[in-house]
Amino acid sequence: MADFPVRGLSRQHIDRALDAFAAQDKNWRAGRVPLYVFRGDHDAYEIGRDAFFRYFSENALGANRAFSSVKAMQEEVLEMCLSLLNGSADMAGIFTCGGTESIFLAVRAARSEARLKRGLPKGRGNIVLPITAHPAFAKAAETMDLVERRVPVLEDGRADVRAMADALDEETVMLVGSAPCFPYGVIDPIRELGELAQGSGVWLHTDACVGGYLAPFARDVGYVIPDFDLSVPGVASLSADLHKYGFCPKPASTVFFSNSERAGLAGFDLDVWPSGRFVTPTLVGTRPAGGVAGAWATLNFLGAEGYRRIAQRIMAMRDAYVEGIEAISGYGMLARPDLALLAFADPSLDMPRVAAMMSEKGWLPGMTSRPEGLHIMLSILHEPVREEYLSDLQACSAIVRQQMEAGQDGARESAKY
Repeated sequence: MADFPVRGLSRQHIDRALDAFAAQDKNWRAGRVPLYVFRGDHDAYEIGRDAFFRYFSENALGANRAFSSVKAMQEEVLEMCLSLLNGSADMAGIFTCGGTESIFLAVRAARSEARLKRGLPKGRGNIVLPITAHPAFAKAAETMDLVERRVPVLEDGRADVRAMADALDEETVMLVGSAPCFPYGVIDPIRELGELAQGSGVWLHTDACVGGYLAPFARDVGYVIPDFDLSVPGVASLSADLHKYGFCPKPASTVFFSNSERAGLAGFDLDVWPSGRFVTPTLVGTRPAGGVAGAWATLNFLGAEGYRRIAQRIMAMRDAYVEGIEAISGYGMLARPDLALLAFADPSLDMPRVAAMMSEKGWLPGMTSRPEGLHIMLSILHEPVREEYLSDLQACSAIVRQQMEAGQDGARESAKY
């Protein structure tokens, strides 16, 4: 256990120690990590980084009272993104620290609306969602005493709307669809879910945390993208992470609501202590203003033209990865990806053993568990290492096949994120 330091260290000592810590990490800069880090292009990275550190000390909690510049940037970001996602002037958004917080606020608002307008008793309520929906919904449900009803998906990995309809009842506070889901990279039938939501009077949330800031530009450059955004009738809320395919510095996410009343149900307005009224639209209080400044700078630096250029590169790279993976004997996609999330496997191989061998070659293997397969969330970082990745995948798969034919046991990776 480390003791609290008696006296401070020099700047040089700190720098050396930080370098030593960083040396323990996977080499994400060389495309060896299948998620967690995103890059658009180097200039955009530098713009976002510099803007973040320019607002390193400011606190976004005080945007309304002390830091009007942060408030102005935050409002501009929300307006720009609302426009991109085909929202209307009567809709509203909240800038959050990440997808989990965005989802949490949407669930809170949906539960509050069900209580206010439908008389749902406290301690009751459920969320109906595909098994592929993000665990953030489970976190929210557990925290708010809601029951999760996870429904199996169709063979193509998409939500089964009919099965979700069968799971609804008078205590359902939310339906969920993903754009795309993380495990298989496919966009759920949001338009059909919207029809179900309208017919049943239930709140529909589109979780576009992964795809919200890639899908519009992929569509612009010619890719067929299913409807998912705020223009779809029945969508009550939508989450989209700026620090994923928006390429903004962490932490930065957004959640949008079909009207300002619903957005108001997500926040907190408290007067419980001697310091008076405490109001926050977010779950957290203090937030780094650097996230707001970095997002504003990145969006304005790249503009639609820059995002279309990056989307073209990412989607072309996606196609090349899919082609290369499927060229390896036995391999196929677990589902046909709509964007840049790939899940793939050779059903005849012990895929956790393949993952373990890839790890030995310096890759951090992403995995699915049902069925067992490999998983990668592509960004520009993965562009220059594609041939190396495919070569190692083919070599590791051949070795595992030989081991299996010889009856040898092997190490297994677990799918944890």
